[in-house]
Amino acid sequence: MSDKIAQQKERAEQTEASALATGGSEGRLESVSSKGLKQKKELRRKIGGVPMRLFLFVVTVIWTLPTIGLFVSSFRTRGAISNSGWWTVFANPFSANFTLANYEQVIFADQMGTAFLNSFLVTLPATVIPITIAAFGAYAISWMSFPGRTILFVAIVGLLVVPLQTALIPILRLYTRAQLNGTFLGIWLAHTGFGLPLATYILYGYVSGIPKSIIESAHADGATPWLMFTRLVLPLSVPAIASFAIFQFLWVWNDLLVALVFLGTSPEKSVLTARLAELVGSRGQDWHVLTAGAFLTMVMPLIVFFSLQRYFVRGMMAGSVKG
Repeated sequence: MSDKIAQQKERAEQTEASALATGGSEGRLESVSSKGLKQKKELRRKIGGVPMRLFLFVVTVIWTLPTIGLFVSSFRTRGAISNSGWWTVFANPFSANFTLANYEQVIFADQMGTAFLNSFLVTLPATVIPITIAAFGAYAISWMSFPGRTILFVAIVGLLVVPLQTALIPILRLYTRAQLNGTFLGIWLAHTGFGLPLATYILYGYVSGIPKSIIESAHADGATPWLMFTRLVLPLSVPAIASFAIFQFLWVWNDLLVALVFLGTSPEKSVLTARLAELVGSRGQDWHVLTAGAFLTMVMPLIVFFSLQRYFVRGMMAGSVKG
């Protein structure tokens, strides 16, 4: 009897061992197959992204070539520009006749240096003023209760669709009566009015996305609205503020129409774009001078964009998705 029981136990152990061996082999096969599937998916993903990468590379090259050509031509002499293309420089760059005389002539003789300072004097306040007002407005509309808050926000959004060209003549008439035409204060106010609706809308999308529990906790701790704005809302809104600062700075720096209407073309007050347009009219054949002047207008926007680009996408996406 005991022998039969021992044989049954031995058979059961053998059956269990064979089952375990079969299950282990199946598990190994499943793991190998899953790894193979993952590798295939990864390979397909990489291959599928190649056309998009090639497309983006081609677009980037096409977009960058004019800037490279402008930069190279700005250091070449008038004769070199007339006799050969800028791309010939790369064949033998060490024998190319580069010069800084073009920039010296543009900055000093053609008064582009004064226009560069005027552009700074116009752009910095025209960027800071609307951002400051819009930050206060976005905070008030988002977290403060007052009569007409919804109507005010709808009016601000409605101003986004109004073309600024329709407001130039009426504002110019008001400026003429108030003697603000041709002054820096006048163009600051004009750029502030044109940029304020978009600034308020962008900052509202970000400020309203701040968790309500944070605002309620600060209010429960006795924080005043001013303290909550300066110590809580403003630091959290840095990406959105930097994002709009890029937009506003580039728009004001590259603006020609508003500068011509409200500031004029006098050499003492003209900005870079107005001065460059005047050079195109008076020295249209001097490509060595025009390329230097054109690249001079591009330097500051490039510096601003690459300095703040880490905030750009984050600020644009902020507030677009809530939850």
